[in-house]
Amino acid sequence: MATAEQIKALIRSHLNMNAEQFNTSALQIAAHEARQGHDVLANEIKDMVDQARKKPTANNVIAFPQELTGLILTEQPERSLASLVVEDALKKRIERVVLEFRQQHKLKKHGLHHRRKLLFSGEPGTGKTMTAQVLAAELKQPLHIIQIDRLVTKFMGETGAKLRQIFERIRAISGVYLFDEFDAIGGERDLGNDVGEMRRVLNAFLQFIENDTSDNLIIAATNNPKLLDRALFRRFDDILQYAMPDGESCKHLIANLLGTFRSPQFPLDKAAQASQGLSHSEIDRACRDAIKMAILSNNSRVTYASFTALLKERHVAYKKKEG
Repeated sequence: MATAEQIKALIRSHLNMNAEQFNTSALQIAAHEARQGHDVLANEIKDMVDQARKKPTANNVIAFPQELTGLILTEQPERSLASLVVEDALKKRIERVVLEFRQQHKLKKHGLHHRRKLLFSGEPGTGKTMTAQVLAAELKQPLHIIQIDRLVTKFMGETGAKLRQIFERIRAISGVYLFDEFDAIGGERDLGNDVGEMRRVLNAFLQFIENDTSDNLIIAATNNPKLLDRALFRRFDDILQYAMPDGESCKHLIANLLGTFRSPQFPLDKAAQASQGLSHSEIDRACRDAIKMAILSNNSRVTYASFTALLKERHVAYKKKEG
C-alpha cells in the first residue's frame, strides 16, 4: 500500500486543484507499488495518469505559494546517468543514491533509510547542477531549484518564514529539491562579519533539514565549502566533492558532446589536453559553439582549429576572471 505521506500528498494536490502535483503523487504511488511487486496496479495507475495528461487543462502546472514565485524553478530533466562525465568514484556514489532511492522499501524493512540529504561542493561548472538533473531524470521526479541568493536578498527579515514554506512543500510534493548557491545562508556562524539575520536563517535551515522526514531528495550545492558552517556537515547523509575534469574526463566529454560532428581524424587526445584547466560547463559551451560554427559554415564536421580557437576564448575569459 502507498505510504501515509504519499496519500496525504495526493489529497493535498486534489484539494488545491493542482493537476500536475496530483499526477506526480500518483506516479510516486505507482512506483512504490511496482517496488512492492504489484505490477498490475502500478501499470493501471500509470495508464490513468498518461490519459489525464493528454487532456489539456489550466491546472497542469506546478504551483507554489505566491510568496515563493520566482524563488523556486521547476523542470522535468531528461539527462541520463550515462551523460554525466565525472570521476568513476564519484559516479559510483551517485549510482548508490539512485539504487537506495529505488530500493528504499527494502531498507525501511530493516529500520534504515535511503541517502536523500546530499551536499555537493566544488568549483562552478563541475557538474553539481547537472547531477541534480540526472538524479531527477533517473528517479522520474521533477527538479525544484530553490534560488537561495534571491530568497535572502528579496526577503531579508522574512527568510526563515520562507524556508518554512519551502520545507512544507518538500513534505507535501514529491521531487528532487536543489538549494543552489547554498553558501548564501550556510556560512560559518562564528564569522565576525556575519549578521544576526543570517545566523537565525542558518539555524532555521539546520532545524528544518534535520526534522524533515519526507522521502524526497534534498540537495545543497556550494561553490565554496570552506564558507559552510561545520554544523551543516553532520546533517547530510553524503557529501560529494566535484573537481575540474582531468585529461580522460575531458576526452570523454568532448567525444560525447561533439558526437557525429567529430571526424575520425579529429585529434581527441590533443583536444583534451587543450581543454585542461576548463570546467565541464566551459568545455560543454565550447563544443556546442563549435557545432554551431560548423553548421553555419555548411560543414559537416568540427575542425580541430575551430575548436581550439573557441577553447582559447574560454581560457582567456578564465584568466581575466582570476585576475
